This record gives sequence, structure tokens and C-alpha cells, in this order.
Amino acid sequence: MSIRWDALLVRHTALELSQSLAGAQLRALRLDGSSRDMALLFRDRTLLWHLHPRRGYLRLYGPLQPQDGDLRLRCRIQRVEAPPDERIIRFELSPTRGGRSGLTLVVELMGNQWNALVTEGQAGVIRHVLWRREGSRRQLVGQEYVPPPPASRSGVRGDLPKEDWVALLESLPPEERPRTLVRTFAWTSPLNAAALLGSPGRPRGESGLAVGYERWVQMADEGATRRPVTLEVEGGLQPYPFPLAGTPHRPAENLLAAFEACATHDIASGDAPVVSALGRDLVTRLERGVDQAARRVTRLEAELACVEDPAELRSVGDLILARYAEIPAGSTEALLVDFEGREVTVDLDPAEPPHRNASGYYRRAAKAERAAARLPDLIGDARAARVRLAELLASARAGTVEAEEVRDALPSTLSAGDGGPTEPSLPYRTFTSSGGLEIRVGRGARHNDDLTFRHSSPNDVWLHACHTAGAHVILRWPGPGGPPARDLEEAATLAALHSKARTSGMVPVDWTLRKYVRKPRGAAPGSVVPDRVKTLFVEPDPRLPDSLARNR
Repeated sequence: MSIRWDALLVRHTALELSQSLAGAQLRALRLDGSSRDMALLFRDRTLLWHLHPRRGYLRLYGPLQPQDGDLRLRCRIQRVEAPPDERIIRFELSPTRGGRSGLTLVVELMGNQWNALVTEGQAGVIRHVLWRREGSRRQLVGQEYVPPPPASRSGVRGDLPKEDWVALLESLPPEERPRTLVRTFAWTSPLNAAALLGSPGRPRGESGLAVGYERWVQMADEGATRRPVTLEVEGGLQPYPFPLAGTPHRPAENLLAAFEACATHDIASGDAPVVSALGRDLVTRLERGVDQAARRVTRLEAELACVEDPAELRSVGDLILARYAEIPAGSTEALLVDFEGREVTVDLDPAEPPHRNASGYYRRAAKAERAAARLPDLIGDARAARVRLAELLASARAGTVEAEEVRDALPSTLSAGDGGPTEPSLPYRTFTSSGGLEIRVGRGARHNDDLTFRHSSPNDVWLHACHTAGAHVILRWPGPGGPPARDLEEAATLAALHSKARTSGMVPVDWTLRKYVRKPRGAAPGSVVPDRVKTLFVEPDPRLPDSLARNR
């Protein structure tokens, strides 16, 4: 159930937080715009504020380690305060050594459009915001913070004469009194209106209105002693600083305990989130990992479905050799009679003689056999990875997994970005070989040239899978002589894995020094001419990238 915030609940929540948090060292602030969660990470505790319209409560947890994407503030809570009769809470922050001064954390609790933002300086320039509110009060980073218009109701200090209270309400029909009460008098709200309009079961005449006025004076007093309760209202539970006449309630040790009771009630009904030790950045990467794993399964399954029939390919090769004399030179196709007397149209490469066309069909048959043998295992591994990442994501959302476990499980190809469609900052991915050498793998055809000619040295080793499209790979090598065989083999394996031959059993990989690679004028992106090339045959092991990524 959503918490209903009125001015009294805001005031006393701010007072309670100021008493419990004053002087506490704030290590980081986590603003998660997607879930509308704000977490204050202290050295000895974590205060999580669920500002989603269906939540609204605060909860205390044990200390959590700051993660990537959290705001490192290095400050202390100086005080927490709320302007009179407003639904705004301000955390005044004082810097510790090296921290920024003049920062204020503002939490807005009007309606259900709750928000949190960090302002800086006397002008209150917005530096961070939980979510960008649209409409007349768009909260944009870099702009001066403009607070909501004040309520401007009467009796902010509880000093309104009783005669004015009684005279206004007595002049109205009973059905109009609640709305007028809330619109006119400070500290009133739909939550407490019934209790302030007189004793339940009593005629709502002057005597009843006088009783309500006395209750209002007591609640409006800033020094009033809190008696926190959890109100049993329609739809669920509601924290409040005082019992309300006519509303069932349960006593609470303090307001935070009352909020916890509301959260516990929601958890029991399956309607409350649990804080995660992960930063939003890591959760986003995990979500991307699940999507990537699902796409890999789909791609591999499609690849398996498209594998050609090796027996059929070999029979075509046999037919070409058997009918060698019947095939005219330079033909693109030939109509031949197969071994069972049927006419068959065979596609040919006109630049090759018949026996080389037959060899091409035999090579395709061998490749199809290798793919048919390897793809089921790869699909099984990909499905297992997808299930594992999906389980980790569920655990992350439930707050039952450590950040290090997620990092170890994430595919090495996932960057640490925010998950948006951003341009990579470098044209390559980086791995570290078993011998400690840096290996750079191009991010695609349009980045291969940049890697080869702008992000490598002349004596580095350049690698590329033979006779197929794939990434350029650079093995950083200062020389002299050639690189260690194991490091070279690992770089060649990465070149094979990042090529269209990744599903083959054995892949030939060309390598040479980068200074022997040239770019012909007008050549397509990624198209180069290497010289003094040597060839290394490697098996594309899909486990290698994760292993090398951990070497970093």
C-alpha cells in the first residue's frame, strides 16, 4: 500500500531522522530512477527510501558497500528539517575531508509524484536528481531548484483562535467541512480530518468542533511528544506520529518501526521490494547479460537449423568428379544426371575448374559436420548461461547476491556502462593473456581500421581469422623476437571466436607484425593487406574470453 504523506508525518519524520542521523558519515548516495529508490549509505547502516508511488516507506538495513554508479559524497548529516506545513524534507550535508560543501538533499513528498534531488550552493543548483519530472516543474541538472509553491494555510504555529476555527466550520454543512478544513488550516489532511472535526458518534456541533480544535492545537505544537502508531486504514497500514480518534491503530516504538511494519505487511502480500547490495549500474549490466544470453541461444539455434546436409554436399562433389567431362569450362551451373538417373542442377564457381568445385563442396561438407557436432554443446552451454544469469538477476532483485558473484558471472563482452545505446569509448575490447600481455579485439568492421592503425605499435602482433569475416586482433608486444607461443595462441583463439568461423572445430588464423599490414586506397572498412603472414591453427574455445578477462 502507498504511504500517505501529510505535513504532520513529514515534520515528525524529519525530526526523528535528525535525532538519529545527525553527525552520521554519509559514504554515498544511490539514486535509482527506474525503481524510484533512494539509498543513503552510511558507515554503520543504510537508509532506503522507496519513493515509488506504490511504496513511500523508509527502511533501515545494515551497511552496504558503494557500487559503480553511486554518488560518492564524503559528508556528514548536519541536520534534517522540514519547512512548516510543507511536505518537503531537507538533509543539510556538511563536508568531511575532500568533500564538496553546500550540498543539500531534498526529498519532495507532494501527491504521489515523489522525488529526490541534490542541490549545491546558495542558489540551490540541481546536481543530481532521482527522476526528471515533466510538466511545469521539470527538475533538470544544472538548473536552479525551484521549490513547490507554499501551502499558505492558517495557523502554522498552532496559534489560530478557537473562535475562528469553530465559526468557519459551524457555518458549513457537515459534508463540506472536511474539504474546507484541509484547504484552510495548517497541519490538517484527509488522514486526520475526521478526528479533528469532533468526537466520533457525537453531534458535530460547537462542542464537537471545540474538541477537534483542542486536538489540532496539540498536534500542531512543534514540541508535542510523539506517540508513533501504525494506523489501520482502508487498504492497509499507515504510519503516523499520533493516534487518531476513531481510527484503529497499533503502537510503534518510533516512526521508522511503523514504516517497517508497513513494509513487512507489503512483503507478506508480495508487494514490496527488498534492497539490493548491487548498484543500479551492475543490475543494468546483469539485465543486459540476460538479454545477450537469450540472443546467443536464438542465434546458435538458428545456425544449427541452417547447417547444410554433409551427405548431400559430398554427393554433389562426387557427382562433379564423376561427370567431369560433361561440365563446360566457365559454367555457373550444370545439369547433370546423378547416380540414380535423376537430373540435378549443380551450382558452380565459373572461375574454378570442376575438380576445385568438387573440393569446395567437400570443404562445405566438412564444415557442416563440424558445426553439427559442436553447435548442440554450444547451445547447451548458452542455455545454461542464460538460466544462470536469469537466476542471478532474480537474486539481485531480491537482495540475496553479492556484487562480486555478479561480476564473475557477467560475460566479458559487457561494458560497465548504463545499458543505453552509447558509442564505445575505444574501438576494441581488452583482454590479458596468461603471460600478462594485453590483447585488443576490434569491436567490428568499422572499428578494425581504427584499432590496427591508431591503437597499435609497429612491432605489435596483428591477427585475423583466415578467409572469413572477423575482428582484427592486436597482441601488444614490445619485442625483440616473437611473442611467447601460449600468448600468441590465446590471441589467435580470440580472433577465431570473434569471426564467422567461431563454430568450426579448427580455425586457421593469420598473424604478422602490425608494420607489415597496409590499407589499400579505397578499400572497404576493415579490409587490409597483410604481408609476411604466418598461419596458426586453433580451436575456438568459448570459455577463453571469461578466463582472460579475469586475468585483468
